[in-house]
Amino acid sequence: MFTGIVEETGTIVDFREGEGSWRLRVKAEQVMEDLKDGDSLAVNGCCLTACEISGDEVEFDLLGETVKRTSIRDYSAGMAVNLERSLTPSTRMGGHFVTGHVDGVGEMLVLEQKGKDTYLRVRPPAEFLDYLIFKGSIAVDGVSLTVAEVEEDWFSVWLIPFTLEVTNLSDRKVGSSVNLEFDMLAKYVKELLNKQARP
Repeated sequence: MFTGIVEETGTIVDFREGEGSWRLRVKAEQVMEDLKDGDSLAVNGCCLTACEISGDEVEFDLLGETVKRTSIRDYSAGMAVNLERSLTPSTRMGGHFVTGHVDGVGEMLVLEQKGKDTYLRVRPPAEFLDYLIFKGSIAVDGVSLTVAEVEEDWFSVWLIPFTLEVTNLSDRKVGSSVNLEFDMLAKYVKELLNKQARP
């Protein structure tokens, strides 16, 4: 479980398909301080398990399903990724509950400066639009954000300068793919309503 408050941006060292699995290697600083083999780490909002740690680098084994369902498939060496360690009992809850189980990949439609803030518009997969509401929560590449607008096939959020400073969203461009995790409560409510509507 995570909060969507990114601790730092790391750098992809390598991403390739191996004999037994896909393998991702990331270089970082802050999150490495107490990271151990078997610990969970959110990489652009995707919960991954550390399987090998060496100095300031950590490696992850990835399932083919993870690569297929997330923007990880587009990763390459040198790319910046958002990193967050999992919650502990003493962690401050500054964002919202994020599981690290990515629901789908969205496309960045607009990323532009408006006054002192930055406006981001994203097109999500159509089947997840019902999970979005004005002022609701959304995790974009693992960043906890508040929904500002919801239209027929897109939603928007506002990014404060601090968010751009500490995450990789400042490096992204229109057309970039982003991992999306929709609010857990919205998913449970929709599922319950669907069950009640069944004969």
